[in-house]
Amino acid sequence: MRPGDDLCERAEDLVAGGAGVLGVAGGDGSMAPVAAVASRHGLPFVCVPAGTRNHFALDLGLDPNDLAHAMTAFRRGVEVRVDLAEVNGQVFVNNVSLGIYAAMVRSRHYRRSKVRAVMDELPDLIGPDSAPLPLRFRAPDGAEHSGAHALLVSNNPYRLGGLGHNAWRPRLDSGSLGVLTIRVDDGRAAARLALLELFGRGHLSPGYSRWSAATLTVDADGPMPAGLDGEPATLEPRLRFVTRPEALAARLPVAPRRSSARRLVEESGHLVRAATGRSMRDRATPELITVKRQPR
Repeated sequence: MRPGDDLCERAEDLVAGGAGVLGVAGGDGSMAPVAAVASRHGLPFVCVPAGTRNHFALDLGLDPNDLAHAMTAFRRGVEVRVDLAEVNGQVFVNNVSLGIYAAMVRSRHYRRSKVRAVMDELPDLIGPDSAPLPLRFRAPDGAEHSGAHALLVSNNPYRLGGLGHNAWRPRLDSGSLGVLTIRVDDGRAAARLALLELFGRGHLSPGYSRWSAATLTVDADGPMPAGLDGEPATLEPRLRFVTRPEALAARLPVAPRRSSARRLVEESGHLVRAATGRSMRDRATPELITVKRQPR
């Protein structure tokens, strides 16, 4: 890909040329358009996690530190059906954020440090002179929400991490959206939210709500700056979020084979020699000191 190239157009060209599998190396923002094309044509999709956050890849169980293994899925892999989500017809694989989280995506610190992005943006967004976003939506229990400082809609609900841990999705095939909304109405609540967000515990803040649903409709007074799978975007109201259950056939790499029994015996011998104090140099075959796993 080159700057300015359209991922959807490129993927469609590859399908027209006879591609039987589609995949992309990148982050969530690159995954979504190619996954949308793969879903539309009923092709398997390979995810190579080479982005900044890699939420979708991590929740698929892929290792961002082993791109070579992820790429083996092009040749041989296991297919699993996972959900996609849409906002006004545009596919996303991770989430859409409005308000606080959308502003963090636009922060100059976002790609390098999420904590610095929080510190950079929160004072202006929830300070004493800030007003909630003019959003209107309804929860599944019938409660009407009017105004929010943050709204996040995810492709499947997230399980929020504790201190020092990221949020993650235990399932990508639940057939539901995850919805999270935050509102703070005074300086004390804003300060508490800022502190809790720094430690990944924002859900303990007053004015915090979350639920799951198959659809969500959000009204607004005008175009809304948003974060779409970690990329800046502008969405036109009204916003219609829907889930597409099991719309994508994600092809995952086969788990690496176990080492042979012979190698297990050799490595056990190394451990015994180390435990008994024998030098590694006493062995007759020094080339076996390091065993490098070959890609399969």
